[in-house]
Amino acid sequence: MKLRLILAGLIILAGYSCKTEPTSSLADYQGEENYSVIMGETKVGYLKAETSGDTINIDYDYKNNGRGPTMKETIVLNTEGYPISWSVTGNTTFGNAVDEKFSLEGNEASWTDATGSGNTSVEAAQLYVNQFGSPYSAVLAARLLMKAPENTLPVLPAGNLTLTKMEDLTVQNLSGEGEMALTTYAISGAEMNPSYFIMDDSNRFFAYISPRYIVVREGYEAEEKELRELAENYSAERYEKLQKEYANNYDKKVRIKNVKVFDPKSLSLTEPVSIVVEGEKITAIEAADATGEGEVVIEGNGGTLVPGLYEMHAHTGDNGALLNILAGVTSFRDMGNNNEVLSKLVEKIESGVLAGPRVTRMGFIEGKSEYNANNGILVASEEEALAAVDKYDSLGFYGVKLYNSMNGDWAPAIVKKAHDQGLFVAGHVPAFSNANAMLRAGFDEMTHINQTMLGWVLEPEEDTRTLLRLTAMKRFPELDLNSDKVQETLDLFVANETAMDPTLSIHERLMLSRNGEVTPGALDYVENMPPNEQRSLKVALAQIADDEEDKAYREAYDKIVETLKMMKDKGILIVPGTDLGGAFNLHRELELYTEQLGYTPAEVLKLASYDMAEYLGHDSLGSIEEGKLADFFLVPGNPVEDIKAIKTISMVSRGGTFYYPSEVYPAFGITPFTEKPEVKE
Repeated sequence: MKLRLILAGLIILAGYSCKTEPTSSLADYQGEENYSVIMGETKVGYLKAETSGDTINIDYDYKNNGRGPTMKETIVLNTEGYPISWSVTGNTTFGNAVDEKFSLEGNEASWTDATGSGNTSVEAAQLYVNQFGSPYSAVLAARLLMKAPENTLPVLPAGNLTLTKMEDLTVQNLSGEGEMALTTYAISGAEMNPSYFIMDDSNRFFAYISPRYIVVREGYEAEEKELRELAENYSAERYEKLQKEYANNYDKKVRIKNVKVFDPKSLSLTEPVSIVVEGEKITAIEAADATGEGEVVIEGNGGTLVPGLYEMHAHTGDNGALLNILAGVTSFRDMGNNNEVLSKLVEKIESGVLAGPRVTRMGFIEGKSEYNANNGILVASEEEALAAVDKYDSLGFYGVKLYNSMNGDWAPAIVKKAHDQGLFVAGHVPAFSNANAMLRAGFDEMTHINQTMLGWVLEPEEDTRTLLRLTAMKRFPELDLNSDKVQETLDLFVANETAMDPTLSIHERLMLSRNGEVTPGALDYVENMPPNEQRSLKVALAQIADDEEDKAYREAYDKIVETLKMMKDKGILIVPGTDLGGAFNLHRELELYTEQLGYTPAEVLKLASYDMAEYLGHDSLGSIEEGKLADFFLVPGNPVEDIKAIKTISMVSRGGTFYYPSEVYPAFGITPFTEKPEVKE
């Protein structure tokens, strides 16, 4: 999965000279500040900020699931509080080296980040949004935005940032005497969603908050749950407001007129028809020019109506739920989450308070270790793992997912218990095990193609709980896919009827993204994104040290594609999921299946709709037929001829609630991809 948990560091530009003595802007903030990084209720790292004179030095490090950023940041401020020198060095979550710099000399500002270098002349104060700064940087921007007209300032490279006060709070002082006054704020404009943080009454940084990730002042870690719930509430309020504004629930029949319907059973388009929706179901399929009294009419103009898509490797959050609906993704299989957060979110989606796909829940089971992911249920024994299966069964989950730090020896017992209780089993290959062992244990599905392939290149003692599970893919080019060890694994897939959830698009992102180049999967939509999103799509995830390593990763990706083609040819079911949030990334996943795996566009559309509905036992979904739920989307083009047509969606229905993406995208800073169809009420 991809984390967008920190507000990119914020640097302010103005033409002032550097002072060596303590400046007025930092005179009240001298000394050391210490913060804890918490994920899933577990402390996973730290942030330290030391202010001396006019300089702030920041040390930021956390590790979750065996990976995370390590950054050191230095900012020099002038008397007005504007940074005139700034640097950040270290490594990103997946190991990409960071060496970002900013300087202001006179009126000339210049910077270098992972996308390249830039410069400009500045006449007045301006905010610069960097790529890799720590959450602490938000407080520097906030102090200046507080003074700005309407709390808004223009930013470089483009756009504006806005500070919004959320509410005043109090927390008991560590001494136990009295309370500390706090204020929560949101900064928006750089990315698709706001970032939320808290300052005390002295305008010192207190916390950065999100539903899964918290940075909080040392000594106040016990407040983590309330801070997380606060972030959940802010995010929910934003999306509840968007739902009220943009969800269309018509109190009469809706006719989608003059459309061709993609029929997954015949892999073809119908002749032009009209689709009638009443309530949440499709009630009639009639002639293209048919009419009815008292109806809402949506003009299809000869476009194509496609059944709603399935994102089969999701980690549901409210910030991505609406974006997936707008992308025609009406069903999710959640592959691991904070169970409490997910439960609340699903309840809100199903009640119509929030927009979002239908969610099929997989229960995340992870072994306790220094490398464990802080998600789902953590276990320290086989007995605890079996109890987790019982727990997920009692909560009505579809199945369970086993993860990296699990003891592989527990898998047979876990799988048997899950199957005895009618639960599906999928997962990673636990560390120090291999795909063959999990296939023999009875996995119904293997997740991530690299998890299977690593068993062909790793030594038994090598630890995949670390970034090795990514970096070892450089060994794939040497694989002989016709070798006995490879064919043995593939034969086990076939014999056990085990499916593969390859998440091909995340492997493309990991192995083919390069600093300064738009990642291949984003070429068709990057220019529609907000400025900082555009920059993030030009950054490599992995560290590419030299030409030899570049070649190794590219050839490794080719070997992954070759392996998946071999799997497809052997009849192994390929399950379309991304682990990248779905939406535009799911479009890319399906596009890759046509470009590289040999599927036709029609076969891919069927795979991502009808086949996945059948796979999960969803009889009322997967196709556009009378009596089925009204989950579908409208595109002007013909996706049977060109799968890229699904990227220009003009209307989406999720159970008879209608959305028009062109209306909603501007709320995310996204330029719409096509126009709203004509609607006659």
